[in-house]
Amino acid sequence: MHFRIRGLDPAPFTHLYGLSDADLAAHGAERYIADAPNSLPDRITMRDAEPGEAMILLNHTYQPATSAYHGTHAIFVKEGATETYDAVDEIPPVMAHRLLSLRGFDEGHKIADGRVVPGSEAAKAIRDMFANPAIRYIHAHNAGHGCYSGLVERA
Repeated sequence: MHFRIRGLDPAPFTHLYGLSDADLAAHGAERYIADAPNSLPDRITMRDAEPGEAMILLNHTYQPATSAYHGTHAIFVKEGATETYDAVDEIPPVMAHRLLSLRGFDEGHKIADGRVVPGSEAAKAIRDMFANPAIRYIHAHNAGHGCYSGLVERA
């Protein structure tokens, strides 16, 4: 069972790149400068920011479906990111070292399976979840802070 993980499209965020802190605040966002490795996870390139890189924290609708599971949460995007991560059968660096909550959704956008796994075991858990034909897609979240990490689809 093959799976695909893609980062977010940068287009909805580019209008925030280069804004002043006050202008970011007017959009409900704020700039952070990474001060340690593996501390600020980018949802476009699907990697952690390097120390000194600028990141933007903002609210993102990760589950737009009209269902009880509609959801938004805070995410980081790398300021200036233009290239979206896209890979088949690979766990991106930003997920590989974190504890993940995997939530498998069915056709009606309801959770049909959920698991908490170390990122190092995510590929097996994803394949196991997709063995259930009712699972249409999987949302990955960082288990600790609950932040949306990414969308997993069948490849």
